[in-house]
Amino acid sequence: MKNTLKLILTGAVVLLLAGCGKLNFNADGGSGSTSTKAGSFTTTGTTTAGTYQGIIQGGRYQTSKSRGLTLTQNNQNGNTFNVRSMENGLQTLAQKEFATDKYYFEEGQLLSTATTESWLARQKGKYSGKKDEDAFADNAQGLNPAKNKYNDTDANKRAPIYLQQILEQDYMVKSGNSFKLGGVAIALGMNSVDYFQKEKYGATFQTNISTPQLTAKGKEMAAKVIERFRRMKKVGNDTPIVVGIYKQTKQDSLVGGTFVSYVISKSGTSVSNWNGVDEKNEVLPVVNGNKPINSTVANDFSDFTDQVKNFFPTLAGITAQVHYKNGALAGMKITINTQFYGQTEINSFTQYVATAASKYLPAGASIEISIQSVQGMQAFVARDAGDKAFYTHVFDSY
Repeated sequence: MKNTLKLILTGAVVLLLAGCGKLNFNADGGSGSTSTKAGSFTTTGTTTAGTYQGIIQGGRYQTSKSRGLTLTQNNQNGNTFNVRSMENGLQTLAQKEFATDKYYFEEGQLLSTATTESWLARQKGKYSGKKDEDAFADNAQGLNPAKNKYNDTDANKRAPIYLQQILEQDYMVKSGNSFKLGGVAIALGMNSVDYFQKEKYGATFQTNISTPQLTAKGKEMAAKVIERFRRMKKVGNDTPIVVGIYKQTKQDSLVGGTFVSYVISKSGTSVSNWNGVDEKNEVLPVVNGNKPINSTVANDFSDFTDQVKNFFPTLAGITAQVHYKNGALAGMKITINTQFYGQTEINSFTQYVATAASKYLPAGASIEISIQSVQGMQAFVARDAGDKAFYTHVFDSY
């Protein structure tokens, strides 16, 4: 956590230079200024234990072939928090099978945009609605169900879109002076709410999907996805495949969703031994009379907020995104919006926030605090899980 800010800045420089084809990294994390040859493989190196080194090919970072579609699909449901939460969560699941000291990370290269589009679409069906030219889905590869006769009229009887996103991550191993595919991780982003219109440009309605229902549908789809990946030449029969079922949040949620289940297919197409994932997210302070997941954590955050607001009454607001694993607090990301811009005032405020955080916020969990204004980030305060002291950084103006 102490290096979080440094990693962000370093990563930006890495991608910028790598895009220019002038950066050459060694597998041990060292770097040099020698130009890379087209087709050659290098790695980004790593500055934090327990994280994957990324792969650079021909001096360029390899972006996912279908990630743009993932973002587009997600925006239709209006919550971009799901994208980052799904990416980070899938990497965490992947670490259960692909050790960070043996495998290297590469964004998905197996699924093309066209393939992902066909998988996300509805199945081939018989129903052809009159209100919507998309009511007939001529797609045998679609993982979502075909529309039924209620799709334009009844939110509870219609066949909803269950699968909203597909995310692929590839995990590579060294092979001489190159790399080869060592494993694949797939996230199936399932809707907890499917938004729809009964007529074009009309009002938006919603079909609620329960967690047991989306989990069951996700497991059905996972079996088909694994079977399809096994037919890919680069994957074959013996490449490990991790598939996670991710529950997306509603479009007005201020936090991302969580994984609810995952499975590891060592070989073949048989899918069994699913593992449950106990994770929850929430935003503090809670609103609309809702009860917090953990009242002690909520009260600690409230005490911290009161202290900070009393000392600096000109704040625009303080909110927290809170993450729980197996019933325990796993992390907290706090955003403080200020209404002042003087450098000395920001310095003093940052020091006070760190002091108040040490005194009032829960001990043990990792905590990140971003201090920002309409002009951008002003300061950053963070603490690793298990640490007592907070690291602070103020962005100076020149």
